[in-house]
Amino acid sequence: MLLGLLVVLAGWIWLTRDLPDAETLLDYEPNLPSVVRGIDGEIVHRYERERRVELEFGDLPEQLLNAYVSAEDETFWSHNGIDAGGFVNAVIDYVSKLGSDERAVGGSTITQQVAKNILVGNEYSITRKLREMILATRIEGVLSKEEIITLYLNEIPLGRRSYGVQAAARAYFDKDVGDLDLHEMAYLAILPRAPEVYSREANYDTARSRRNWVLTQMEDNGYITAAELQTAQAQPLGIVQGQRSERSADAGYYLEEVRRQLIDMYGEEAEDGPNSVYAGGLWVRTSLDMELQDAARNSLRAAMLRYHGNRGWGGEIATINPENGDLTDQLRSSNISISYENWRIAVVTAKSGSSATVGFSDGQEVPLTSAPDSMEVGDVVAVQPDGGSWRLAPLPEVSGGFMAMAPDTGRVLAMQGGFDSRLGSFNRATQAERQPGSTIKPFVYATGLDHGMTPATMVPDSQYCYYQGANLGEKCFTNFGGSRGGGEYPMRYGLEQSKNLMTVHIAMETGMENVIETFENVGIANEGAYDPYPAFALGAGDTTVERIVAAYSMLVNHGRLNPPSLIDYVQDRDGHVIWRADERECSGCNMDEWDGSPMPRFGRRGRQVMDGRTAFQVVHMLEGVVQRGTATRLRDLGLPLFGKTGTSSGPTNAWFVGGSPDIVAGTYLGFDNPRNMGGWIQGGNTAAPIMRQFIQETRDHWSGRPFLAPRGVRMVRIDRRTGGRVFDAWPTDEPTSAVIWEAFKPDTEPRRSQRQDEIDAMRDLILAQMRRQQEGTASGENNGEQDNFAEEQGGIY
Repeated sequence: MLLGLLVVLAGWIWLTRDLPDAETLLDYEPNLPSVVRGIDGEIVHRYERERRVELEFGDLPEQLLNAYVSAEDETFWSHNGIDAGGFVNAVIDYVSKLGSDERAVGGSTITQQVAKNILVGNEYSITRKLREMILATRIEGVLSKEEIITLYLNEIPLGRRSYGVQAAARAYFDKDVGDLDLHEMAYLAILPRAPEVYSREANYDTARSRRNWVLTQMEDNGYITAAELQTAQAQPLGIVQGQRSERSADAGYYLEEVRRQLIDMYGEEAEDGPNSVYAGGLWVRTSLDMELQDAARNSLRAAMLRYHGNRGWGGEIATINPENGDLTDQLRSSNISISYENWRIAVVTAKSGSSATVGFSDGQEVPLTSAPDSMEVGDVVAVQPDGGSWRLAPLPEVSGGFMAMAPDTGRVLAMQGGFDSRLGSFNRATQAERQPGSTIKPFVYATGLDHGMTPATMVPDSQYCYYQGANLGEKCFTNFGGSRGGGEYPMRYGLEQSKNLMTVHIAMETGMENVIETFENVGIANEGAYDPYPAFALGAGDTTVERIVAAYSMLVNHGRLNPPSLIDYVQDRDGHVIWRADERECSGCNMDEWDGSPMPRFGRRGRQVMDGRTAFQVVHMLEGVVQRGTATRLRDLGLPLFGKTGTSSGPTNAWFVGGSPDIVAGTYLGFDNPRNMGGWIQGGNTAAPIMRQFIQETRDHWSGRPFLAPRGVRMVRIDRRTGGRVFDAWPTDEPTSAVIWEAFKPDTEPRRSQRQDEIDAMRDLILAQMRRQQEGTASGENNGEQDNFAEEQGGIY
């Protein structure tokens, strides 16, 4: 007996030597996906390897609990972790199957399954089963029954990459657990045994039979009536196919940028920290506006297709090596896809002359008509239906980027980095370094304004030549189209009509070092990236859509620069805010009681990088670009808009950047490997229409409020053709009106010019008035002539 006891004791010690502590379940936190919300608070995406949603016990429907107990562990509410009858049956089944390849019935209680899934693993052995039973009894001593079954229903793998009943309810029925019908709850309860079997369409009869058995068990256990049993058993399985209806934004470029930022902050997997992207269960609030995002995508795509026109096949998207196995299997694992009309991604599986066969990622193969000679087996292409066969879809080779931002906060509202992020993750809104062309000119003009010029300053529109040294010789600049210009014009005219020569004159008179400093201050260029050469004043340096949109937003924001922000704040799985973009403090905002003082206010966001008056002067001139300059395509929208077109040399890029006090956006179109787009391409006819369509599709987002001037700006009537001050006429709503309101800093507005005869007449009038005043004073009389003097002169002073 003593020897037997020693053997049992040694076996017990051996089984429990490294058994996990059941108390760890008190603080157990499962891996959870990170959930992304848009600007309206609605879920737009999940970063997940597995589908998981953690519920509380109170969130679980009573009949769902009953279904699982009936299917898996009828005595769950009464046993201490081990069901003796089930254990005996499992032992008998195990012995009967020794030597065969069949796996014995487990006979595990729900508590044992919790121990297996979370703590001891799924090894098929007697040792694991014994360790599981020991641990189950310990779990029962640590956790309540409610806590145990909640852990179980949150962790159990149920197929379709779903872990837990809420994720499975979405995956199989596109419902939340609280909305499931009785027969659907019973179906979920059969999945723990063989989820991959019961979820296949070929096994639906078997699944239905098993589901009806669970319903019968529920009736035997008194959970449902006979009538409920009969009604539920008569129902089809009702499993949904395809994607869940939960809203998921078509904003791959935006969401990928958010993912990159989160990984930089918290890591990717569980081993990287408790708040990792794919395990930490983060709740991420972004500024993504779904309506603006859809419009950005549609507008940029339309421009790409418009440019592509009838050019035909632009080449393969990618190439798959036939020697590496089945082509459709390789296509499926490549994750290349597209979401546009009825287009699909396919791989060429066979080709003969002008005919070919293409295969889809689901294994289906279809005929392709009019295959180009250059197409080869293994090419990945976009196709669309054409009667009974398929033809190549005109996927444009040209690409581009688009970004929209709230100028007062820097919140990025929409972002499109190409035709479709499913074709490739390279984001042309944030990663593509492109020459901005004339869209950089406003910051040259701003530098001039900060160094003594005004919007009415006369600037020569004449050829400018610059000696570059003995090796490069002399460089002479011209206007667009090769014109050498001629004459002098107000600064405003140069910006409205995008005059290269006037811009170069302003830059050189101001000092290119100062111009480059402005570029760096507003974030268009990194420090030291641009050299002080005149070509950089015309957009020869590289920048991104993101940087230049932020710089234009700064102009609207009276010189305050806000860094672009996609994420508003991040919460951990418990709802605690662990990061936020707006770091401003609000002193007194959390007082328990009002102390009678003025309401506390947040300070202004951003960093002052430009004189607010200068920024407004530039915006005011850029309104003229829309009214009568190079962006008149936007004029009939009837909104207060500012902006600037740009066309880089070649032309290789066509740009537009601008917007309103509500939204500032920027876009470009060009080839990824820059090359000539064609002599007819300009920012006005290629990029400005993108902005036009974007505004038209989102009209309710544009309030129509005007641009407001900061303190210290004087609005003066001038003749826009000469820059001279006007006193005898008023501006009109006509865009080409000669008289306009112009913005000046104090004491910089033009003085009135007068002819000599006017000056002589004025002198005689003043002398006469002074004599009358003196005579009146001598006689003790004043007929009020002094008080009326200004009025008699028509307000001239």
